[in-house]
Amino acid sequence: MIRINLLPHREEKRKARRQQFYGLLGLVAALAGVIVFLVYSIIGGYISTQEAKNDFLSKEIADLDKKIDEIKRLKEQTQALLARKQIIESLQRDRAEAVRLLSELVKQMPEGVYVRSIKQEGVKISLAGYAQSSARVSTLMRNIEASPWLEKPQLIEIKAATVDKRRLNEFSLNAALKRAPVEDGGKKK
Repeated sequence: MIRINLLPHREEKRKARRQQFYGLLGLVAALAGVIVFLVYSIIGGYISTQEAKNDFLSKEIADLDKKIDEIKRLKEQTQALLARKQIIESLQRDRAEAVRLLSELVKQMPEGVYVRSIKQEGVKISLAGYAQSSARVSTLMRNIEASPWLEKPQLIEIKAATVDKRRLNEFSLNAALKRAPVEDGGKKK
């Protein structure tokens, strides 16, 4: 005998396929949710790790900025101390300069030349005085040029003058003082 199935088998198959589809859809949605959650967690972990690194670097940069400021301050103090040291060395070197200048002028002064005033500004020396003749002023200039402590004599003016009823030549001249070069004691050998 032939069996005829009058039951709605197609609808049952459709119902079964629909349930299977919805089950798979739910499973895919749950799997997608898990994947999204994992990706979000991983990215969040990377972000928090990078923020921690950034915070660490910011703290280190701030610490280095403080150290750089301290180094700059120390360099400024070092420069100030070096400037003071140079001033002290200059004063130490030049403390006997006036005595040496007067001693050298006495040695170089020819007979018949009288100095009325001496003025020193740094290394520039201005002399004013009287000479019995202009030849004696020339001798004084040659003596200054030959001196180990004086150099560059420049005659500013020479003119005839009467002093105590004597006819003399009044002169003014400039010269320069030779200074020893400053030795830098801070250089390493």
